[in-house]
Amino acid sequence: MKLPTEFYNGFLIFIGIGIYFLAMEALGLADLFYLRLLNILIVFYGTNRTLKLNFREGKTLFATNIASALLTSLTGVILSIMGLITYSFIKGGDLYVQSLSKTFLFGGNPSVMTYSISLLFEGIVSAVIVSFILILYWETRYVSDKH
Repeated sequence: MKLPTEFYNGFLIFIGIGIYFLAMEALGLADLFYLRLLNILIVFYGTNRTLKLNFREGKTLFATNIASALLTSLTGVILSIMGLITYSFIKGGDLYVQSLSKTFLFGGNPSVMTYSISLLFEGIVSAVIVSFILILYWETRYVSDKH
């Protein structure tokens, strides 16, 4: 059974983000918050890949492609948050998350779930922004009455 393009590319986003963060931690760069922001490039890559494949297959309806882009990016974000929750509990739970939060968005002592829910909201917003940016880029390539 072949997975739909959106789920396949969403899974690629998850794998890419996972490898990126594990590499940052292995290199001792996990505390540099500005490097954490580069994961958006991985979301751009996976979402753009879906839209490129749709374009090649002749799927040029705006609504279909925005849904496809959103599904791809949200799949990647949700899988990544689930991976973060699992990894956080493996590494020590709340103590691990508190070591991450020293240089990031949180003050105090967030729990794994508080940290993950906050990152989920941030990820959803990022997924929507990435999807709309890319759909506007690809929309100019579709043949329609307005172009």
